[in-house]
Amino acid sequence: MQPTEGFSVPRRPLDVEDYIDIVRRHRGWIFGPFLFTLVASVVGVYLWPDSYVSQAVVKIVPQQVPENMVQSAINQQMTDRINSMSQTILSRGVLTTIINNFGLYQRERQRMPIEDVIEEMKRNIHIFPVPNMGGAGSNRPVPAFVVQFSYENRYQSQRVVQDLVSRFMDENVRSRSAATFQTTQFMKDQLDQAKKELENIENQLTAFRMQNNGRLPDQVDANVRQLQALQAQVTYLATATSRAQQEKLQMETNIRIYKDQLATLQKEPQEQVVVQKNEKLVEAEREIEYWQNQLGVLRQHYRDTHPDVKTAMNRLAGARQKRDDLLKEENAKKQETPTTHPRSPQAVREARDLDASIQRLQSALAAKDMEIEEFNKDLKHTNDAIKTYQSRIEAIPLGEKQYGDLIRDREIAKQKYVDLDEKLSRAEIAQEMEGRKQGETLELLDPASLPINPTEPKRPLVISIGAGLGLLLGIVIAGAREMKDTALKNLKDVRAYTQMAILGSVPLLENDFVVRRRKRLAWLGWTTACLGAGVIIAGSIVYYYVTKV
Repeated sequence: MQPTEGFSVPRRPLDVEDYIDIVRRHRGWIFGPFLFTLVASVVGVYLWPDSYVSQAVVKIVPQQVPENMVQSAINQQMTDRINSMSQTILSRGVLTTIINNFGLYQRERQRMPIEDVIEEMKRNIHIFPVPNMGGAGSNRPVPAFVVQFSYENRYQSQRVVQDLVSRFMDENVRSRSAATFQTTQFMKDQLDQAKKELENIENQLTAFRMQNNGRLPDQVDANVRQLQALQAQVTYLATATSRAQQEKLQMETNIRIYKDQLATLQKEPQEQVVVQKNEKLVEAEREIEYWQNQLGVLRQHYRDTHPDVKTAMNRLAGARQKRDDLLKEENAKKQETPTTHPRSPQAVREARDLDASIQRLQSALAAKDMEIEEFNKDLKHTNDAIKTYQSRIEAIPLGEKQYGDLIRDREIAKQKYVDLDEKLSRAEIAQEMEGRKQGETLELLDPASLPINPTEPKRPLVISIGAGLGLLLGIVIAGAREMKDTALKNLKDVRAYTQMAILGSVPLLENDFVVRRRKRLAWLGWTTACLGAGVIIAGSIVYYYVTKV
């Protein structure tokens, strides 16, 4: 009976006996991939070269001098500087030198360019900080870092780590020395530039002071004080001049009086009339002297247009007119009265005394004129000086902004110079500290280790994974073959798919010779495969240990 095209029947659920039967039927497809992947894993993992990891721990030692006493010129964190030094040490030139010095990666150098070999070496170098193991202050980083290198030769791995650590220490010293030297040199250059700027501003300020001497804003108080002193001197000179003029007027009056008395003695009028005339004349002279003194006092305070000054001038003019009238009247009467009487000896002595007094007063009057002239000269010089100081005070606001800008620029430049000088001193001290190696340094805490066991590959793990993958692949293949095979395998399949009662079964009759021969061939094949796998596995293991030694 042929099956109908397109007819499908769902498979019955499988039980344990079915699974055992499936394994029995497809045991070759299951064991074959398992054996192959097992051999491949063993051969591959033992031909895979070992990788030995050597590591060293470098401690970061802080600077020996307290930071509050000497501040370091390097403000970069050690972690950042380690990263920077790593970039320098792992550069192409340095790694090429290490490869050539230690003869690393011989096979790789024969089949790859040097750039790829360097990248391979970079992947095998690991630099990382020491992890904190917890406890108090677990968030704070440990001041140390680890240098690791992985290579197939453990001695070479150790030597490379030693070389890398020494390069880190040398690079740290070099970089810190270079940084402090560059900082000091930079501070020197900046200080020289600040000094030039300060000298330039000082020269400009000096030139401005020389050009505007006496008109500087900071000379206002001195100018005002000097102006007040000059004004006081003007007042003193004016008072002295007025007093000298009054004394001169008094001397002139006395001279006129003495001359009048001398002229009177030389005549012979009646004594009573002469005495009366002289008294009137003396009274007139006194009045003139009084109004002259009053006029001098008023002129010190007021101008000539002031009413009091005008009144005094009119009174003085009236007194002088009165004196002139008296003198004219006396002279007229002297001309009318003949001098017939001889002069007495007493009159001669009085005339001689009056003449001496007149000469003495004339000498004093000449000296007073010279004194008044000196006072006038001093007063003129003082007034000129007052005008000069007044012009200086008036001109001060014109250059005040420019002078203030120069003063401010000088203070800024001076402060900048002082700050840079202080920074230079600190930089020089920091450079001296680095020169004595008392700054932050690197110290070898754990030297490069000599690894005993390889870290890669992990052979038991790799072999187990390979065998498991082979077994899984065999099971997948067996399952696929079982799903593709639709033949009825046993009585359970017949009952499930035909829905008929089974009365009996006829076993498959085969030739015993053929069956035995097929079993022998299968046993021979699997035995050969297992022996071959064992030989290959043993050979790879022997090769590994022979080459390792």
